[in-house]
Amino acid sequence: MEAITQLSYALDTFYFLVSGALVMWMAAGFAMLEAGLVRAKNTAEILTKNVALFAIACIMYMLMGYNIMYAGDGNGYIPALDLSFMFGGDNSVEDVLASKGEVYYSGMSDFFFQVVFVATAMSIVSGAVAERMKLWAFLVFAVVMTGVIYPLQGYWKWGGGFLDAAGFNDFAGSGVVHLCGTSAALAGVILLGARKGKYTADGRVNAIPGANMPLATLGMFILWLGWFGFNGGSELVLSNIEEANAVAAVFVNTNAAAGGVVAALLTARALFGKADLTMTLNGALAGLVAITAEPLAPTPLWATLVGAIGGILVVFSIITMDKLKIDDPVGAISVHGVVGMWGLIAVPFSNTEANFGAQLLGLGVIFAWTFMASFLVWLVLKAVMGIRVSAEEEYEGVDLGECALEAYPEFTGSRGSGL
Repeated sequence: MEAITQLSYALDTFYFLVSGALVMWMAAGFAMLEAGLVRAKNTAEILTKNVALFAIACIMYMLMGYNIMYAGDGNGYIPALDLSFMFGGDNSVEDVLASKGEVYYSGMSDFFFQVVFVATAMSIVSGAVAERMKLWAFLVFAVVMTGVIYPLQGYWKWGGGFLDAAGFNDFAGSGVVHLCGTSAALAGVILLGARKGKYTADGRVNAIPGANMPLATLGMFILWLGWFGFNGGSELVLSNIEEANAVAAVFVNTNAAAGGVVAALLTARALFGKADLTMTLNGALAGLVAITAEPLAPTPLWATLVGAIGGILVVFSIITMDKLKIDDPVGAISVHGVVGMWGLIAVPFSNTEANFGAQLLGLGVIFAWTFMASFLVWLVLKAVMGIRVSAEEEYEGVDLGECALEAYPEFTGSRGSGL
């Protein structure tokens, strides 16, 4: 029996680590997607942001975020901090084991899995503020976001805080990860303003196409692949028949992305008369975000429908954001925020233990906390160091202004190229 227990422990720990590695690979997906959807003159800077934010998230979550989000005790609002984790603890069972019921796995694997979720939330912000935000202001915000803002609202649900006690359901993070990241992004976008030339005085919206659609498409497929670890790993264990079947169901239902693709493609065709690749890519991501709140309970057909509704919503949301003059170069606010809300609201349709009141409570709390806290941080950064590059730097491209290099020097020339 002891050998079986040890084998289960090893298998569940290994599954957790592999799932975390898949989610880490999503960082490459975000980097490629965003690099494809911005103009050539802004590519190197957004790649720098994606690399740096991942490193910052890992360090800040190790130093303080994990202990805020998974504190041993607390009052449901400000948890008590246990800093022993960053020093390795005393190697007692409590320090090295985490559990789901009577099933145990390495606590270090739990940390590794959770830290890549933090980076995912911060990656959402980078695309929304692309092409006009100062690099160092963004990175300072990343320190606060990954160290405090994200972990605290994560504690309220996944750490056993008051949202969990209220019955709020969010299996893998339509709210905790995606809506949180979006709320921070929205606060920044409002204070930052739109890119020059995006909106005209007479109300017209000028399309600013991305530089590399093959790269954006590759990024979408990387994210689609990584999402199987994102949702599948959130089942936490694999080492018995019931859990293995649950993981398989989560994987199948995560493919709700297919419904999002088809629905977004058809919606764009109906509205614009043409197939729209960017809407189709965002439709895939919308399907993934929508099913993330509850990928276990639905049937595959219902999961596909949830994803399809997400795909429809994202097209109309992107159009609406432009009407409101909220400039989001990659559609992140629509994909992760609007559709994240839909994902949370959709949970009670398939999970009989969920209720709409608790879902709306969680949605409102996550949005309100993250938006207000982020707005305050962005406001301080704007006053202290500024958050927007100069008009000249924006025209020439933030690659030159922030990184002193171009991503495609052989093809775009220099200074002011890649418009």
